[in-house]
Amino acid sequence: MKHIEPLENPDIKRLQRYLYFVPVFGAIPALWTLFRGKGDRQERAFCRLALILALSWLLGYSSLGTGAQASESLALPLSVLNTLFTSSYFVVNLWLMVQIWQRKPLSLPGIGRLVDAKSSKKR
Repeated sequence: MKHIEPLENPDIKRLQRYLYFVPVFGAIPALWTLFRGKGDRQERAFCRLALILALSWLLGYSSLGTGAQASESLALPLSVLNTLFTSSYFVVNLWLMVQIWQRKPLSLPGIGRLVDAKSSKKR
């Protein structure tokens, strides 16, 4: 009888991929998966996408927050922009979670080529 790993179950893999896109906190399991070097090509692509989104949000959030603190005249516009940026990050992550739930392929314009599992093959 063939021994099946508990994490090889497709439903558990889908749940694991779903957790990668939990805003802010999902970057931790994604980073851990990439650090261990485990998972198939598609799972590593999901992890890279989650990390790119989280790190770009963190960079933008800290930059806009610092700019709002440093400038008196631009404090309100930068704070509003920071709020819109953070809201967009959460909406994109929720949209990706819905795509995983519906078993649809994930693609984002602009950064899709960076994380596409097929783009790493030589053409």
